[in-house]
Amino acid sequence: MGKELVANAIHEGSNRKDKPFVKVNCGAIPDSLVDSELFGHEKGAFTGALAQRRGRFERADQGTIFLDEIGELPAAAQVRLLRVLQQHEIERVGGSDPIPVDVRIISATHRNLEEMVKDGTFREDLWFRLNVFPIMIPPLRQHTEDIPALVGHFIDQKSKGLNIWQPPKLAPGSMERLQSQAWPGNVRELENLVERELIQSQVSGNFHLLTFQGLSPAKNTPAGAPLPGQREAIAPMDDVVSDHIQYVLSATNGRVEGTGGAAALLGMHPSTLRARMRKLGIAFGRNAA
Repeated sequence: MGKELVANAIHEGSNRKDKPFVKVNCGAIPDSLVDSELFGHEKGAFTGALAQRRGRFERADQGTIFLDEIGELPAAAQVRLLRVLQQHEIERVGGSDPIPVDVRIISATHRNLEEMVKDGTFREDLWFRLNVFPIMIPPLRQHTEDIPALVGHFIDQKSKGLNIWQPPKLAPGSMERLQSQAWPGNVRELENLVERELIQSQVSGNFHLLTFQGLSPAKNTPAGAPLPGQREAIAPMDDVVSDHIQYVLSATNGRVEGTGGAAALLGMHPSTLRARMRKLGIAFGRNAA
């Protein structure tokens, strides 16, 4: 959900906003149909091809195509996608004439493409072509301050879909319970949970309050640790920043740069992060050994 919203925002904020925005879930297309879906086919190209069909790239001409789960593309389709990026043209299945296309490509994945390149399951040249302007979308557990707004939005949205004319409120303590979760499924998991809670409130007859009692404390929350909104003794800002940077470095195995590195996760330029680490006395690189 978050990836698609970001892609749509990029499209709407560009000079292509009045042109098509075409979404493709690469992981949902059978391997045998990828070429036909992306590039189209000519009449009679294969059994069942009863008419000429324009593919997603042709339909996105002059606009934007969003390739979600790009890491799921089979090897053969990766080669043909690379040609689109290099030559700005496609060929329909069963056709021989190149068709020029002018498309902005936005791709997304939850997989580590750099590791897939090392494993040989994703083309390195395609990776370089796609990785022009990477955007890291932080998981929900890293911006729990947004949960109240998201929950309010989902309650209003799902209430309309369920014909609940007076959306219920949150019971005391519910928001703290929601903000203490790890949310491995990110925003979509939160959306589904709100919808389930609304349905259960109708079944149980508790129409006015959402309790989220089925949630347990987050597994990564240490016993006795404060929930969001609670405070312990106030620590100096440098100590807080230092602890957070070291926590992120431990999660990235000390890696500062690149996709999935500490700088990307923190939304900082690598040189800025290194300067901050020097100031705080946090070892990195050879000095970390």
